[in-house]
Amino acid sequence: MKLFAAGALVIFSTFAFAQASSPAGTPAASESGGFTLSNLDRAADPCVDFYQFACGGWRKNNPIPADQPYWASFREVYVRNQKILHDTLEKNSANDPKRSAVEREIGDFYYACMDEKSINQKGIQALAVELDRIKAIQNRDQLIERMAYIQMMVGPSPVVNFGSGPDLHNASMVIADLDQGGIVMPDRDYYLKDDDKTKSVRDAYVGYMKKGFTLAGQSDAQAGESAATVLKIETELANASLDRTTRRDPAVSDHKMSVEDAAKLAPNLELTTFFKDTGAPSFASLNVDNPEFLKQANVIFEKYPIETWKTYLEWQMINFAAPWLSDPFVQARFAFDQALTGQKELPVRWKRCVDQTDASLGEVLGQSFVDETFGVEGKQRMLKMVAALEQSLHQDIQNLSWMTDETKKQAEVKLTAIRNKIGYPDKWRDYSSIKITRDDFLGDYIRASQFEAHRQANKIGKPLDRSEWGMTPPTVNAYYNGQYNEIVFPAGILQPPFFDRNADDAVNFGGIGAVIGHELTHGFDDEDSKFDPQGNLRDWWTPTDAREFAQREGCIEKEYSGFNAVDDVKLNGKLTLGENTADNGGARIALMALRSYLQKQAKSTQAGEDPLTRKVDGFTPEQRFFLGFATVWCENISDPMSRFLVTVDPHSPGHWRTDGVVQNMPEFQQAFSCKSGQPMVSANACHVW
Repeated sequence: MKLFAAGALVIFSTFAFAQASSPAGTPAASESGGFTLSNLDRAADPCVDFYQFACGGWRKNNPIPADQPYWASFREVYVRNQKILHDTLEKNSANDPKRSAVEREIGDFYYACMDEKSINQKGIQALAVELDRIKAIQNRDQLIERMAYIQMMVGPSPVVNFGSGPDLHNASMVIADLDQGGIVMPDRDYYLKDDDKTKSVRDAYVGYMKKGFTLAGQSDAQAGESAATVLKIETELANASLDRTTRRDPAVSDHKMSVEDAAKLAPNLELTTFFKDTGAPSFASLNVDNPEFLKQANVIFEKYPIETWKTYLEWQMINFAAPWLSDPFVQARFAFDQALTGQKELPVRWKRCVDQTDASLGEVLGQSFVDETFGVEGKQRMLKMVAALEQSLHQDIQNLSWMTDETKKQAEVKLTAIRNKIGYPDKWRDYSSIKITRDDFLGDYIRASQFEAHRQANKIGKPLDRSEWGMTPPTVNAYYNGQYNEIVFPAGILQPPFFDRNADDAVNFGGIGAVIGHELTHGFDDEDSKFDPQGNLRDWWTPTDAREFAQREGCIEKEYSGFNAVDDVKLNGKLTLGENTADNGGARIALMALRSYLQKQAKSTQAGEDPLTRKVDGFTPEQRFFLGFATVWCENISDPMSRFLVTVDPHSPGHWRTDGVVQNMPEFQQAFSCKSGQPMVSANACHVW
């Protein structure tokens, strides 16, 4: 289902089991997750490799845990949050009649998930009803009906991906959306590229399919044929799909048309019947993200007989259910994940169940989390810091030499219109209609997935609810959404190293301040700058300013395309352009905000050391700002995970989210007395915002 398009601070893996765990041997100093001197590598020169100087100690003391493909500051925070959620769920999983309705919901869902003995006893029988319905298909009409049914779960998208979203030209209304879909591997490139690393992942996927079909009752020979069949169909669908770099331009996906015209693009898919079978409200028009894909999918759908499509649909359901079936299915899925990421061990059951409870019932589970970790006081502190960063961005826009007054006025209107969501929603989502039992976890999981898919579809034809959140409160992330024109900061991220109430202001401005700046800058990156203050796809730039902007964005793209991700694999500067722009702009306006804050402090200081120059632990405020900034991006990552993220992630690795930014900042070079010609002094520094 297409939920929303947003510039998130990080991407968390879309595969099943890349969950966090506590790293063995983590030093006590990192338990708080904030900046400490032990993070540093004093042997490194900050002007040669600032990332190594700021994170070398952290990286040495924080090896990748066995059940992780990577380890980062983000994951440290996630572990702390996960433990809090675990305590809540353990308490509420007891079958106590005194539990409230919401305590029963999350407690029973978690209890059913933890009942591994019952899940293993059921095996494939837990999915038998769904598979039998697919096996009973006898004609194309029944095939379309079953495709629509499977579509209305969060996860599977047989052939196409149906959902809802704001109208690109009238963002106050929600319309239906039909997009490319149909593949299970994380990106089309895994089907189409022929280098050795990609082929090894593809081979692992075929092995996973063979194992899954065998566990579902097929002979080894049948399973091999079924896997080959699915791979062939998915490869053709992948070949028809646009790559994710091209899709960064929202204009590429702008194709509003009538249902009748959409149906003409793919008559074999019987879209009018398909839409009706989903149970979505009736609608007369929709957005088709990739009309050419629909045309090719029409040919592919007709090419294969019904029995072949039944095999394809069986795999869609087996893969969807595999993480929550018996242990052999779980291990088969994890073996494929290992090929993608290099992760060595499967996280223990309770961690997977905590994560799935958050994913399925997040705004119920999040209520107790907010009460324990955030509260009203935290929200007010964050709102003040957001206001400070907005003022800095306002000043930055006004001082731009390359932008005309006409476009500056439009940019100011958009900046003023950005909505701020901090901590948690004002109104909590109601999940009470989901039937949750203590003895049927796969059923609970499917019903929760269907609830969310139908909730999204039922928005079609209604005004956009701008109060809705796209992340749960415990999430360690943040995002900007161009069609909502909003920045969102869940309570989960408002902790060290991002925000530390015990740290000095310089470190916090480098941490959460730069994160806020990052999200604000997203409103003016290569993608979201094409949306106006109301979230409509509209060009508000003068032609001259648009050319100047593109030239500066081109500098960022070229610069990051020269950075190595792993081995000889370079970053995709175009795919990561929006995030790199936000990283650079966010750090710059956060430093502006810190300087303004310290100047106000200096004016109010009667006597004593000047706040602008006062050193802490031997570092000036601006040096500590950059150290706080780097701490956010400290990470250790496996080579397979690096290759995976280069393919799917619009963010750069932590190394380049640090060094790529500071080498563009004269302020950094001044703070650390770097000289021309040193690596952290770019000869052709890029500067957009």
